[in-house]
Amino acid sequence: MKKIDIFNHIWPTRFYEKLREVTGKMTDITRRSEAVPMMTNLDDRFRIMDMFDDYSQILSLASPPLEIVANPQQQVMLSRIGSEDMAELCQKYPDRFPGYIASIPMGNPQAVLEETKFAMEQLGASGVQVFSNVKGIPLDHPDFHCVFDYMAGIDKPIWIHPARGANFPDYLTEDRSQYEIWWTFGWPYDTSAAMARLVFSKIFDKHPNLKIITHHGGGMIPFFEGRVGPGWDQLGARTSSVDYSVLLKELKMRPLDYFKLFYADTAVFGSKPATLCSLAFFGADHVVFASDAPFDPEKGPMYIRETIKILDNLEISEEDRAKIYHGNAQKLLGLPA
Repeated sequence: MKKIDIFNHIWPTRFYEKLREVTGKMTDITRRSEAVPMMTNLDDRFRIMDMFDDYSQILSLASPPLEIVANPQQQVMLSRIGSEDMAELCQKYPDRFPGYIASIPMGNPQAVLEETKFAMEQLGASGVQVFSNVKGIPLDHPDFHCVFDYMAGIDKPIWIHPARGANFPDYLTEDRSQYEIWWTFGWPYDTSAAMARLVFSKIFDKHPNLKIITHHGGGMIPFFEGRVGPGWDQLGARTSSVDYSVLLKELKMRPLDYFKLFYADTAVFGSKPATLCSLAFFGADHVVFASDAPFDPEKGPMYIRETIKILDNLEISEEDRAKIYHGNAQKLLGLPA
């Protein structure tokens, strides 16, 4: 069955060189990205891709978020080079890379819309990638409304990638997160928080057909369906400082129903329970195949292989399996069937 990996990562050669110029020595998550051969080596990527039948990738730049490592002008430069490089790869290898996701300079509010339009209209991007916060600023901030308005207007998807570092402490008495808790639990939390901020900012009331793809199975939302559903039906019951009952009445749907408008991918590190939970919450029409390659212990193939193994053995109809593997991606991205 045809498989379109909708969320995996790459550093094309020219982008990688410019990123190194901007950042200098790679550290933390950036150093980990650099250490994976498939991230920067096309021959290694092709070797791994060839292990799987009828398999293609939608390309996206890997962490770090541009706004974390670059000043506003450098963000524009890196965004433009990244999009140009990925667009070139898609043109050169259309069977392997049927599309790419533009990383846009969210830390440069004056230029972000222009660069988004350039990537979409001039370079043929399939959508854009934003992070779950912009250097600590939530996605519902007015500076970013233009991006969501534009993407809704052209009916193209937005991918949300989690962003949280060790500088987000787990306890108020500390200044750093310990034991990589910032990644293991922090990323799913940050994804969920970003989704909640968008829901309660009424973005789906403004743009009912807005398409947002969340990484790693939709964060914590599927597992906490009871809190998101009956729990948030009582919004305001636990808060005295703000009258949230007014907001609850203004929303056109239950909070739970808004969360089901998001899309989720299958990049859950080879976990069948997480896959089942995500699929049960979002439904087959809103789940897309993704591996998060090349981030896995075997430098690329294991998470692809394990994700495919899980999806191939799920007790679902072949129609739903086809939607997850390629059908939903083709509809979202406007790819030929």
